[in-house]
Amino acid sequence: MSSYAVNHLQHLESEAIYILRETAAQFERPVLLFSGGKDSIVVAHLAKKAFWPGRMPFPLMHIDTGHNFSETIAYRDEFVAAIGARLEIASVQKSIDEGRVQEETGTNASRNGLQTVTLLDAIEEHGFDAAIGGARRDEEKARAKERFFSHRDEFGQWDPKNQRPELWNLFNGRKGQGEHFRVFPLSNWTEMDVWQYIKEEKIELPNLYFTHEREIINRNGTLLAVTDFITPQDGETIEKRQVRFRTVGDATCTGAVESPAESLDDVIAEVAAARQTERGTRADDKRSETAMEDRKKAGYF
Repeated sequence: MSSYAVNHLQHLESEAIYILRETAAQFERPVLLFSGGKDSIVVAHLAKKAFWPGRMPFPLMHIDTGHNFSETIAYRDEFVAAIGARLEIASVQKSIDEGRVQEETGTNASRNGLQTVTLLDAIEEHGFDAAIGGARRDEEKARAKERFFSHRDEFGQWDPKNQRPELWNLFNGRKGQGEHFRVFPLSNWTEMDVWQYIKEEKIELPNLYFTHEREIINRNGTLLAVTDFITPQDGETIEKRQVRFRTVGDATCTGAVESPAESLDDVIAEVAAARQTERGTRADDKRSETAMEDRKKAGYF
């Protein structure tokens, strides 16, 4: 890796660590949202470095849809144990059982959108006043409208037209009763930056990110892994293909890409040549032109 690339990553790392320390200083009960995906893994890695040799001053929280890849859950538990963090789990299934949300039905049913209520309930239950996430501005156009400190009102809603300026590294965490913030330390990172940082820091990842043979079905152009909760519909057939995942989320809407990439170098080369964003494989983002923004306004990540 060139010295320019290393210096660029060092700058991004320093910025993210500053944001994490500023969050710990300004808020009483922050939490780090952890999905087991590469971006949240990098944020947790940065948080560990930010407060070393002390422990992270906030827990990790996973919004568990119940439709996760088994590899993600296994990795989550191993990672949390390795860094000595406390893990909170908020269950979408519990929200369904309590009547807080209603399970979707039909061919394209997913629990991904149901996470919003579970997340907001968990924030209220634990009294969290800042939720740290791994969103990046190059992921999706709605996320490009966020700030480092993104204000949410007492209903957990986001107003993209009413955000606070962030000048000269000054971040305004002032909030009213019942309000909270979302904090995005990776706001200036790209997918390529994340992969290069993972390589530089030798961060272990779930094997879902690398090529493996898997049974899949092609549903409306999205390659979905066959699981207990994804089965073929009429006209669909199960195929075995060499695939990997660019993003890891709810298995009902997270699509794979055909890929021979076995190593970080292979993935980096593949990302450099890609003409589609990683969220282009997410079926939930294709529901409408403003799918992500609509969910974010309602309180989504």
